[in-house]
Amino acid sequence: MDTNRRDALKLGASAALSGMIISNAIAAPEGQPPIVVEPLTGKAGFRIANYLPKMGATSRLGLVTNDGLVVDIPAEAARQKVQLSFDPTSMISLAGSGNKGLVELAALFKGRGSNLQNVNQVILLSPIPKPQANIYCVGWNYLDHFEEGLKHRADTAVKEYPKVPVFFSKGTQTMNGPFDNIPYDAGISTMIDWEAELAVVIGKKGKNISEENAMDYVFGYSAYNDTTARDIQQKRHSGQWFKGKSLDGHGPMGPWVVTAGGVNLDDTRVICRVNGVEKQNASYKQMYFKIPTIIAELSRGLTLLPGDIIATGTPSGVGAGRTPQEFMKPGDIMETNITGIGILRNKIT
Repeated sequence: MDTNRRDALKLGASAALSGMIISNAIAAPEGQPPIVVEPLTGKAGFRIANYLPKMGATSRLGLVTNDGLVVDIPAEAARQKVQLSFDPTSMISLAGSGNKGLVELAALFKGRGSNLQNVNQVILLSPIPKPQANIYCVGWNYLDHFEEGLKHRADTAVKEYPKVPVFFSKGTQTMNGPFDNIPYDAGISTMIDWEAELAVVIGKKGKNISEENAMDYVFGYSAYNDTTARDIQQKRHSGQWFKGKSLDGHGPMGPWVVTAGGVNLDDTRVICRVNGVEKQNASYKQMYFKIPTIIAELSRGLTLLPGDIIATGTPSGVGAGRTPQEFMKPGDIMETNITGIGILRNKIT
């Protein structure tokens, strides 16, 4: 680890020390539960949100503290008279700023003022609402998920587990906020399924990256749900994945990005609940292809850029793999919990 990154992690250590906080010092909007700020599992790191301080305001980045307060990065930089090396309204810009940006964040956090908003007072947006490229996704990255889908898949020729990661993508228009509604149109699909996933945000441009160096290219992690229209995927398009996974708004992400130093992957679990009932629950350690392998294989002949998003695969428990099959309908609440990172809560409308 280089010196600048080590210094950044040391300076950020104070942001990582706490138990779980349900941020209800300020009440959540009517009908919504308070936002949960989970403890970081890594030794040092930051929760970085993309948010609106109020309706009609301009979006900007904010540091979310352990007690559920939001440090307005551009406002705090102006107060401290600090010239930042990144655009404080863009997660992509911050991701690409490297160790210098992390050091600047640590200094802002250390010198933060006391006039901070509670996370329930602001409007949290997708961390990267306008990705610069399609979201990269990994299929069948849990053995039990591969097995549960065998009897329902249209692509029945694939019967043995792949020897390298299987990639597909979701269109950029799928991106949705951590607490925003997911559109439902019965004229398009009536088989909307859940797929909780850990998302990786790339922090450095790279091509033909080795597994040994792959983690140096990770900026941070977020919760993601590869929400899927199974009837489009399996019936209308004969098992081809892109369209069934690319309906507008079918990719909620957030509620923030936790920088790499704040996450111990071995302590991370991928959980999904629908209407409070647990549907998926698996450990990162159960992933067949781990993140270094995914990055190395994806970058073979393909350049990854700062801000690129990789959804690393979903465990078993999806609706299409159940007997009988289960799918979401209007009014259902889908919760995606990546432990140590955060919880999404999206209503099907």
